[in-house]
Amino acid sequence: MGTAELVLSQTENEHLAELEIHVRPEHRRRGTGAALHQAVDEIRRADGRTTVIGELYLPLGGSAAGLDFATALGFTSVHTEEHLAMRLPADPITADLLTREVPGYEIVTWTGRCPDEHRAAYLSMRNQMNLDVPTGQIDATPVVIHEARLADSELRTARSYITIVAAARRVADGAMGGYSVVLLDRSDHVALQDDTLVMPEHRGSGLGMQLKQATRAIVEAEHPERQVIHTWTDPDNVAMYRTNISFGFAPVEILHEMQRVD
Repeated sequence: MGTAELVLSQTENEHLAELEIHVRPEHRRRGTGAALHQAVDEIRRADGRTTVIGELYLPLGGSAAGLDFATALGFTSVHTEEHLAMRLPADPITADLLTREVPGYEIVTWTGRCPDEHRAAYLSMRNQMNLDVPTGQIDATPVVIHEARLADSELRTARSYITIVAAARRVADGAMGGYSVVLLDRSDHVALQDDTLVMPEHRGSGLGMQLKQATRAIVEAEHPERQVIHTWTDPDNVAMYRTNISFGFAPVEILHEMQRVD
């Protein structure tokens, strides 16, 4: 009839619980969701977690029943992002118009594990991403990624996804200026545009677009079975949102980060 999943971090944000509730459509509005919430909330309280967060998707112009359900349980929306999607392969004319090389930089790419020669710079960029990504009023502190955590993440991610990374390296001094990640689900034909970051001192030159183009080109050349690529962006992140729209993404639904603090 339905499931509830509660995630309790053991290393950081130990006041926090992440919650997902799913009820099959034919069993909704019968108290199933409320019963599931009550069961996991008892576990959450017993573990001493005082903040609960969860994601909720609403179709553009569609029903807000899920939002009403969460609100009735005491949750409020503290952050929103747009779920964007685009068809692959990209329109050749559009792709040609958007393709540009930023002078003074070269693009390096890898699949799977980050090569040893790039790991220190990659860690710095990943941690900058965690600091920069908009999170609204979510009651959580950014997670710090270190070498052991990166290695563990790469191993776990590889079980379910093919990871494609493009990074921009400044030719003059070898400094990494940004990176972009695409995840290819091994169980179906979905492609997910994950992080795209340009480091603060390298912004304003168009590196973000070039990085996205680099990963898209690899997906289209080596994984032609992928027909749609998805991403999520806060419209208040104006530079990246404009880059995504220019790239060919279009909104399909709204993601709400719901939160309740006891």
